[in-house]
Amino acid sequence: MAGRFISAILILLALGGQAVAGWYHVENYQGSIGSHPIHLSLQTYDFGSGIMVEGSYFYDDRQSPIPLYGKLSGTGMVLCEISDEKQFQRILVIGSKTPIDTAGCALNLDVTTGGATGSWSQGTETYPVILTRVAGLDDTGEGKIDGSVEIPFWAQTANDRFAGIYTNTSAGICMTKMQVIRKHGAKVVQEITFRDDDVCSAGMLMTPIYMNVEKWIEHGKDVISVNFRGGGAGTTIDYIFDPAARKYRQRQ
Repeated sequence: MAGRFISAILILLALGGQAVAGWYHVENYQGSIGSHPIHLSLQTYDFGSGIMVEGSYFYDDRQSPIPLYGKLSGTGMVLCEISDEKQFQRILVIGSKTPIDTAGCALNLDVTTGGATGSWSQGTETYPVILTRVAGLDDTGEGKIDGSVEIPFWAQTANDRFAGIYTNTSAGICMTKMQVIRKHGAKVVQEITFRDDDVCSAGMLMTPIYMNVEKWIEHGKDVISVNFRGGGAGTTIDYIFDPAARKYRQRQ
């Protein structure tokens, strides 16, 4: 828990005291890498160290989110995949102290208003990438949601991934519910709803949007923490998996 709190503080400091709201610009896509169907979500922002875009994608048949980071130039994007926890902490949580190098990164995309095309390469393997834009979220102005916005959070367990459903409510844009999706079968097995009413703060802490749900382990149990905007560094609500009920329950 201490590591999770420190990570959140480091992100807030690294972003230099920007306003709490009004910085999410996210585009969601679906399509394929080679013959494999995928879903991909990208947030554009100046994250520092030359990182202009971060994201999350998964192969539909695996349902395991893969964190992404990279650069953009005009309509071109070069995106790198995070390969392990150490790299995740160094680049996405703490932040690199030197400009990132995207040479040899897997995804090269040319983005248009309707989608993106490009290639995925690793070693001697290269596959075409074809994507269609399906939804978008932009709260950098008055607040706009286009389509059904589902955010594939980086947090996951061996069995489940977690998706945030973002909605433009009367109080602004926020996550109104979190879906627990069983990786085997890609089925929604639980939905946790949030009553924000006048506040609308669930899933809106000033981190990359994909980090608004985090996973950590306590006494051998998976704990899922949902971030809320407010109170300086924000607040969290923790959920612990109950094996008997086969669902996540809020920590009391």
